[in-house]
Amino acid sequence: MKKNLLFLSLFLVSIISYAQQQYYNGVDLTKEGLDLKQELATKTINAHINFLSYTPGVWEALKITDLNPENSSEVLLIYGFSDTTSGETARRRGVNDNSGDQGDWNREHTYAKSLGDPNLGSTGPGADAHHLRPSDVSYNSQRGNLKFADGSGDSGSVSGGWYPGDEWKGDVARMMMYMYIRYGDQCLPNGVGIGNNANAGDDMIDLFLEWNVEDPVSDFERQRNTYHDSNATYAQGNRNPFIDNAYLATRIWGGENAIDSWGIYITSDDEAPTVPTNVALSNITTSSIDVSWIASTDNESVSKYEVYVDGTLEGQTSDVNYTITGLTPNTTYAISVLAKDLASNKSAQSTAINGTTTTDTTSPTVPTNITITNVSGTSFKVNWSASTDDTAVVGYDIYIDSSLNGSTSTTSYTVNNLSLSTTYSVTVLAKDSADNKSPNSSAINATTTDGAALANELFFSEYVEGGNYRKAIEIANLTGNTVDLSAYSVARQSKGTWETSLYLSGYSIDADDVFVITNSSTTNQTLINESDLGVANSTPMTFNGDDRVGLFKNDVLIDIIGDIDGTSNFGKDITLRRKMTVTNPNTTYTINEWDEYAKDTVDGIGVYYDATANTTSSTFDTFKMYPNPNNADKLYFNITKQVEIKIYNTLGKLVKSDTLNTNKNNIDISNLTKGVYLIKIDSDNQSITKKLIKN
Repeated sequence: MKKNLLFLSLFLVSIISYAQQQYYNGVDLTKEGLDLKQELATKTINAHINFLSYTPGVWEALKITDLNPENSSEVLLIYGFSDTTSGETARRRGVNDNSGDQGDWNREHTYAKSLGDPNLGSTGPGADAHHLRPSDVSYNSQRGNLKFADGSGDSGSVSGGWYPGDEWKGDVARMMMYMYIRYGDQCLPNGVGIGNNANAGDDMIDLFLEWNVEDPVSDFERQRNTYHDSNATYAQGNRNPFIDNAYLATRIWGGENAIDSWGIYITSDDEAPTVPTNVALSNITTSSIDVSWIASTDNESVSKYEVYVDGTLEGQTSDVNYTITGLTPNTTYAISVLAKDLASNKSAQSTAINGTTTTDTTSPTVPTNITITNVSGTSFKVNWSASTDDTAVVGYDIYIDSSLNGSTSTTSYTVNNLSLSTTYSVTVLAKDSADNKSPNSSAINATTTDGAALANELFFSEYVEGGNYRKAIEIANLTGNTVDLSAYSVARQSKGTWETSLYLSGYSIDADDVFVITNSSTTNQTLINESDLGVANSTPMTFNGDDRVGLFKNDVLIDIIGDIDGTSNFGKDITLRRKMTVTNPNTTYTINEWDEYAKDTVDGIGVYYDATANTTSSTFDTFKMYPNPNNADKLYFNITKQVEIKIYNTLGKLVKSDTLNTNKNNIDISNLTKGVYLIKIDSDNQSITKKLIKN
């Protein structure tokens, strides 16, 4: 944004600088690329503690943050370029002239709501004041939901897009960058702007990087940022880091250099650090090697080291040691290290030193906790807890009556083509990449049924109508046989009208199993993990509490959730789960066939707890995770059997996983940065998700 009309006092600038410095305490600003993006995303998300209401919260915030520095009775209007106080292209308007009426100003979603995936709505991202700006009502309507496109001069429509104007394009770019790191894939830059991401990568487009350089940060933007990093009533608590330092975008996504307002990245320093010396290898195993070296020196300071394996970058660290993992047993690797400073000056690589991983002669542990589920007349499912190995378990062999029946890389396996009412002896062994095999597990007996079905038809077993596209439908198969779904479809009834059906051709459901359909826009990890079919944000997976959902066979209704042709909000913000006493469909919705649970309850999705499921006693009845919040190096679990732990960051990326049991009940989290994480715990056919706060 232009600087010549927007001056703030030196006192305010000094306050901004101090607040900014305090705000980024704990953020590793020496990182670059996607690692720096993750650091900034974690900080931005965690600091966002006050979620404004769209009305009146955002109105009141804009009346404070967007005041004209030359006249506190006015707000500045984004896209405006005329100095008059009226008209569509005005730059300013009376601070209290806000409404949806022509001639007033309203709230412009610079990231158009409908361009979000899913739609941003008017809560969460749709009410985030960092991207909401005052705009003339009529001019805002002209922009509509047009994507941003390049242009020059004043704002307006260009080539099917919208150019925000020379004065505002940098503001827009930095707001789009903020929305991306704050809300992830819901607010992709290439979803709101027309540009190329081939050079920038990571869905960032060159258009916004160019605008960030061409229109530097203004004091007006800093004014908005500083207010939200405060304890004021309408402040969110978080900052837009790209306003604090536009060069952060360059450091993450590349492109031409933006201004480094902190003066820590772009300097006159062109002296590289010294080459790391005394590179040494230790603790060599079948799959890992520890590397250490003597610290390099630099005329400014060394910020990090890069570790290379056979000439390819393996990773980086700010320490003088690093563990290389995922190596192949009995293999020689050439390892070297180089040093970097904050100005990205690099030393030469150290002389390569060779290290050979040890030969893998150790077998995996024996699979444990063998259980049998989904029993029918001709099949059953074998489940077990994962084995461990000094390198890695790559698969399991399943034996039926001492004969190899098949292999799998997962911890479950379905045995088919069995005889009715017959007992089989089941064992499992684990094997690693060197083909070392564990002994067979203890034998467990499994007896097929007599073929009599619990049900003669498929039916709905669960319904989830939650927030943020947490929508799911589960179909159960208790017929005793695998069912081809080619004849089946699901449809939504809205206001008494059955809409376009979703046909399930190409899918099937195993005996005593379920089929889960989800809205593919959901961000809920449990629904994502259990989904058999993800449907885009369209019917039937856009049902709300007043929509009925039907299951059809050959286009004839066989089961329904909700009273047909009804109008009540029977299923708003709830989860419905079919009672175990129900084993067949019903074209008349009967409320006493269902148990109701709180909004966003998804712990039962993907597993139908019928009489054969052997899961009536939950692993998690006495489960505990502590301490939480956690400022230590280890996270402990109170568990009664082996579980798989997976830790995801706020962007949904898996950052750590481990297998725990009663002898090993903790996981090392010393390498996790401060922030919020999701912990997913799996055991047999059950799972739960918990939130962890790392201090």
